[in-house]
Amino acid sequence: MTQPHPAPDMSPPTTAALERASQALAEGRLVAFPTETVYGLGGDAGNDQAVADIFAAKGRPTFNPLIVHLPDVAAVERYAVMDERAHQMADLYWPGPLTLVLPRRADAPLSLLVSAGLDTVAVRVPRHPTARALLQACGRPIAAPSANRSGHVSPTAPIHVRDEFPEGGGGRLALILADGRCPVGVESTVLDLSGETPVLLRPGSITPEEIEAVLGPIQRAAAPGGGVPNTGLRAPGMLESHYAPGLPVRLNAVNAAKDEALLGFGPDRFVLGGAERLNLSPTGDLSEAAANLFAMLRRLDKPALAGIAVMTIPDVGLGLAINDRLRRAAAPRS
Repeated sequence: MTQPHPAPDMSPPTTAALERASQALAEGRLVAFPTETVYGLGGDAGNDQAVADIFAAKGRPTFNPLIVHLPDVAAVERYAVMDERAHQMADLYWPGPLTLVLPRRADAPLSLLVSAGLDTVAVRVPRHPTARALLQACGRPIAAPSANRSGHVSPTAPIHVRDEFPEGGGGRLALILADGRCPVGVESTVLDLSGETPVLLRPGSITPEEIEAVLGPIQRAAAPGGGVPNTGLRAPGMLESHYAPGLPVRLNAVNAAKDEALLGFGPDRFVLGGAERLNLSPTGDLSEAAANLFAMLRRLDKPALAGIAVMTIPDVGLGLAINDRLRRAAAPRS
């Protein structure tokens, strides 16, 4: 009989814990750590087995690329080709919640699995002090998708990671660096600069209007249900059904059934029904809603309920990112 693996250790990001995390990464094991967006499940991006273990721990399709986290622009340029547009965006938003999809250098010492076999690589320079301390301590590129099972709601607190991987992802996850709640709460904006025209692949806290103010007009990838393929994806988070709780999600709700949960936004006192009710932001603040989104979806994802009814979120600014995640959560499960 196979013995269960122990739960992964959880530790504040002390100097000793960062040294343990660095050693684990050097040995090809995985480490969960906070970024300003969500918690990441990190492995050495140059180690084929470590990258394969990320996919295995998450149950993630191997055609879905990973983001490589790096400490600064100089490090990024060792692995990817940055043109003037990339430097403009980096100057404004790195470190921060922006991922750029760039041409991958032919001699980049990265696992091919990081890019899912493509000639591009998704890179970002995180702002969170613990993520930066880990990158400095380990001295290697860290491939890190969100630290949850593939398709599940992304983790914004260390306990979410422990809940997702109670046996440490089959023993692959060595340590969770626990440093509180992630301040942004939705994944990074993903911008593809590998071609002539910039393409917004995934909305995030950096809005399309902010990008266009720098680069001019951009294209936008098709929304869920709009023909996004399930193979050959150029960036993380592009699967149609993604960020999904176990319960079905119903969008643009004006009421909730007695056996549904209600996820509100703004004043919800006139919305009837709901066995349980949470509100992303009673005042209608989109930043507050983004920070609460994944944690509240998790809290409402209970087997005793029939589904989660979600009130309408304005599809502007940060609301674009929130609605992107909600549409993926509500998409048909494959």
